[in-house]
Amino acid sequence: MNSNGSPVDRLIEEFSRLPGIGKKTAARLAFHLLKADAERVQFLAEALLDLKGKIRACSVCFNFSHTDPCPICSDAKRDTSIICVVEEPADLAVIERSGEYRGRYHVLGGVLAPLDGVGPGELRVKELLARAKEGIKEVILATNPSTEGEATATYLARELKALNVRVTRIARGVPVGGDLEFVDQGTLLRAFADRQVMD
Repeated sequence: MNSNGSPVDRLIEEFSRLPGIGKKTAARLAFHLLKADAERVQFLAEALLDLKGKIRACSVCFNFSHTDPCPICSDAKRDTSIICVVEEPADLAVIERSGEYRGRYHVLGGVLAPLDGVGPGELRVKELLARAKEGIKEVILATNPSTEGEATATYLARELKALNVRVTRIARGVPVGGDLEFVDQGTLLRAFADRQVMD
């Protein structure tokens, strides 16, 4: 952090470190906050502090939550026999917005990427396999359709089938190379409806 810059310059620099925020957008955000009343800025500051202070990973599914277990894992109306596996909490949020899926989730925390040193031990694979042994009938693999996402799905399918669990993969309505976070709801609904059993 550059302590010699003005508060505006420092804020622009910090905003520009966020994903998808360039210098121009960062400057627009900073100047918007300068024009906002002090109470609005205080609410934003408190929300940011709460984000780091009160949000943690659910001990069951590893989604971000302010409670443990999270509201999804605590919901008795959800189907406990189905687990949808996603890479990150943002992917889970997209699926939830569709309103189509009523089972439980498991957040891996990434994908297999051997060249980057990410193997099964760096992901929450062990926890998924332990959950699969507890009366799970189906695991839906909803990793992104990237090379790493496909490799992760293939690996997980092999491990889960050894436990005699039905393994499905969301259908190809999701574009190859895309992220679930940016998929429209119609495409996501079709992908879930057309999911296939993995061989």
